[in-house]
Amino acid sequence: MSLITPAESKNFNADAKISEKKRAIAYSMDLLIPGLYIWLGIFTLRIGGEVPDDQPYRYPGMLNSRYGIALVLPGYHVFTTYKNSYDPR
Repeated sequence: MSLITPAESKNFNADAKISEKKRAIAYSMDLLIPGLYIWLGIFTLRIGGEVPDDQPYRYPGMLNSRYGIALVLPGYHVFTTYKNSYDPR
């Protein structure tokens, strides 16, 4: 007997796909891979960047905000609206 209904299962799968797309954006921004990254709720757009390489371990990063935009240019120039929740200053 399943405790998850088919409708909940579809929502879970959709949430997992969105989470993976946002994880790819976080990975690309962390590694400063050139590209344009936009995330607005469930909508994500990644032009450039890379999919996380999960070998030898799974990349743990994630985006902590529901929306944002980032532009990473060659030469490590980063322009973003994203702010990390941890600020050591």
